[in-house]
Amino acid sequence: MSLQELMQRFDQQLCHVWMVRTFLKHSDEGQEDEDLQEVYRTLYDFMHALGPPLEQGDADKYFRLARKKFPKFTQAVELFLEIQPEVSLHMNFRMAARSLQLAHQQLQHLLEQASAAPAGKEQSR
Repeated sequence: MSLQELMQRFDQQLCHVWMVRTFLKHSDEGQEDEDLQEVYRTLYDFMHALGPPLEQGDADKYFRLARKKFPKFTQAVELFLEIQPEVSLHMNFRMAARSLQLAHQQLQHLLEQASAAPAGKEQSR
């Protein structure tokens, strides 16, 4: 799979992250809990940084930025998974945690594939 295709798949997974971020930001709990605010701000920062190289079709730059920002993104995911039961046990929060965890796993896998893919060449599936 080419870096361009991997970039498109990565961006598709970020749609799930965006929906979790939006849910957290607009929840009552998100207005009151500082840790939750840190989570949704970090999710936004991660996605926002990748926008310009995506629009430019620059997969090399896209994945360089993704690799650079992924550790902080991972910390935010782990923080949300840790605090979610304290914040709320409502099904919406539980599903947001699962969704974010699954998206993170997929993004990590795609990032690994991108690291192994030669620039500008197809990689076999």
